[in-house]
Amino acid sequence: MVLERAGPPLGRRELPIPEPDPGEVRLRVRACGVCRTDLHIVDGELTEPKLPLVPGHQIVGEVVGAGEGAERFSFGDRVGVPWLGRTCGACRFCRSGRENLCERPRFTGYGHDGGFAELAVADERFCLPISNDYSDLQAAPLLCAGLIGYRALRMTGDGERLGLYGFGAAAHIVLQVARHQGRRVFAFTRAGDEDAQRFALELGAEWAGDALSPPPEPLDAAIIFAPVGELVPAALAAVDKAGTVVCGGIHMSDIPSFPYRLLWEERSVRSVANLTRRDGEEFLALAPEVPVGSEVTVFPLEDANEALDRLRAGEVRGALVLVP
Repeated sequence: MVLERAGPPLGRRELPIPEPDPGEVRLRVRACGVCRTDLHIVDGELTEPKLPLVPGHQIVGEVVGAGEGAERFSFGDRVGVPWLGRTCGACRFCRSGRENLCERPRFTGYGHDGGFAELAVADERFCLPISNDYSDLQAAPLLCAGLIGYRALRMTGDGERLGLYGFGAAAHIVLQVARHQGRRVFAFTRAGDEDAQRFALELGAEWAGDALSPPPEPLDAAIIFAPVGELVPAALAAVDKAGTVVCGGIHMSDIPSFPYRLLWEERSVRSVANLTRRDGEEFLALAPEVPVGSEVTVFPLEDANEALDRLRAGEVRGALVLVP
């Protein structure tokens, strides 16, 4: 499924079999998650994709080919391919262990064709082994919703009272990890979304309500997954002194002005950018211990546009996964 130019829909195309470059593996795609980042790319909100482009960066695939020097995996191995597809390894960020901020990165399904296809290629150094604890469908959302959510969760420190704004794929995974860590979780959804609130309560949130309403008590930290700038002042108003608000998305609408008193008393706002391979290794080792379960709705590959429409409309419980 190919994005020819900015703006939906994707078109179904027959493409040549992708050939792996040195150090790359060719994968038969077994499943690929559909992420809000894919939506930002298709809708033109992320403005520098390779065009034409095969989107998709939550790939679960089977190794069926290898380029010169690619020896990390054997044919038949199952691996995951996340958003961060390659880094330069030489810039100051890479050298200091912050490859998520690489100055010359390559992102899967953005600067390089991704997993909305039957076959894909990936740099073997950035592929992640998938535990046998997870089926293809269950594993796919872990590769972005899970990884970015985990990185955002770490940035909240050890606060006990955690707010999650926007209850989609990432939040439904993070809630499970947070509860495993002994935290209390408060879920914030769009007004009147009783299905999402009910889902959050089923997974262990102790309260669920409107995103612009105050929680029943102050929070120690909050993560904003919804791409809505208006939620930043709301989250700042909800956190206690020294509280942290983490923006977990790659794109967000403009943040409106707000009074300094919301930031005062050592509250902070920060963002999460991409992920590192270490994030992937840590989270995929932790997920079976929790154990993290992914609730998924499955679409055949050719129905990718319908899946994106569902995500755009906010009509998703858990995560969406495409299957060739």
